[in-house]
Formats: sequence, structure tokens, C-alpha cells
Amino acid sequence: MNVNVVGEFVGATLILIGSIISVISAIGIIRFPDVYTRSHAATKSSTLAVLLTLIGTFLYIWFSDAYISVRVILGIVFVFITAPVSGHLIIRAAYRSNVKLSDSTIEDELGPVLRPSRQEQEQEQPQGSI
Repeated sequence: MNVNVVGEFVGATLILIGSIISVISAIGIIRFPDVYTRSHAATKSSTLAVLLTLIGTFLYIWFSDAYISVRVILGIVFVFITAPVSGHLIIRAAYRSNVKLSDSTIEDELGPVLRPSRQEQEQEQPQGSI
């Protein structure tokens, strides 16, 4: 057993693990109750699944063809940077659009920070304006 066979096996194993995590992520998107937890499943585990699949692809190509694919490396970097940021922005937009949390949510930690109390809102309104 030489190095190329071991490298191809490691690459294929990473691709398989990425596929399994992707299926688990899809199940999470279907099963979770609200947009916030669904987005968590979509961004965190799908990002991990895609990264594992791309790293496995990179290793497989590298060991089988002795070729370093710059496109796969750029794909890894692009997914690693953009997927978490886009998930964060989608969740933030949903929260600021007052999308309801699920009934099983225990605590809203952003409420006091992003939604001012009624007293603060009354103080911000100018007195005597028509």
C-alpha cells in the first residue's frame, strides 16, 4: 500500500463524511421549528459538510492525478468565508423584521439590546410636536 492509495482513501472518506453531514443538515432544516434554528442547521452543518467534501475532493485529485487544483482551494476559501456571514445576515434580517421565535424558545437575548423599552421610545420622541 503506497502513499497515493492512502491519500485517495482519506479523500474518499472525507467525501463520505461530508455527504452524511449534509443529509443530517437537510433533516435539521426540515425538523427545526423556526427560521433561526433552521438557519443554524443550514449554515453550520452545511458549511462543514461542503468543506469536508471539497477537502476530500482536493486530496483525492492531488493523490490520484498529482495535480493541485486551485479552483477547489478557492471554493474552500469562498465557502468558508461566505456561508457563515450570509447565515448571520439572514438571521439578523429576520430578527429585525420581527419574525416570531418558536414557542419552545426560553430566552431572547437580543431583545433588550435591539428592541428598546417603551420608556426609551417615549423619551426619544420630541415633546410638543404635532
